[in-house]
Amino acid sequence: MVKAVIFDIGNVLIEWRPERHYDRVMPRARREALFAEVDLHAMNAAVDLGKPFRETVYDFAERHPKWRDEIRLWHDDWIRMASPEIGQSVRLLRALRARGVPVFALSNFGIGTFEMAEAEYPFLREFDRAFVSGHLGLAKPDPAIYELVERETGFSGADLLFADDREDNIAAAAARGWKTFTFPLDSARGANEWAARLVAEGLLSPAEAD
Repeated sequence: MVKAVIFDIGNVLIEWRPERHYDRVMPRARREALFAEVDLHAMNAAVDLGKPFRETVYDFAERHPKWRDEIRLWHDDWIRMASPEIGQSVRLLRALRARGVPVFALSNFGIGTFEMAEAEYPFLREFDRAFVSGHLGLAKPDPAIYELVERETGFSGADLLFADDREDNIAAAAARGWKTFTFPLDSARGANEWAARLVAEGLLSPAEAD
């Protein structure tokens, strides 16, 4: 029986699609060239492991002067990239808490970026605890971060239900015996399917999950 629920944040509670944002501010062909030539996701992974946000992005921009202004947008436009919230998922988080179900976050997130997100999205302060990679110096899908969650919460894998959008993160959790839900990129469909899963697990009634 599931005793606690764990939410990823990006693409589970907040849409995180940087390419989509860049498509809004530049021609798509130019965006595709940028992402082909510069590994912005690797830069972001360094931030997620605790590197300072602005310094990391701006230093990276200086190393790629052809794309300096565009790379800096990763910092300067960040909160617009990390949007919008997925409203139904937020309601499910709150419904679980209202039922007394322990709810945690487990997310690859930088220190500075998480502070920005908390200010923009106050529901991120509503978890029993948020396990944030930047603060931990560990990131999914490293098995050590899942072990840490079990140790710190006191729940074993069989007690936990985990929602994440990435297959590698889900696989690492499943390897430790966690129950899992892969959140589809279509956020509306994902939230509906996540609601149905919470009902199927007996954690919420259909009315509570609506």
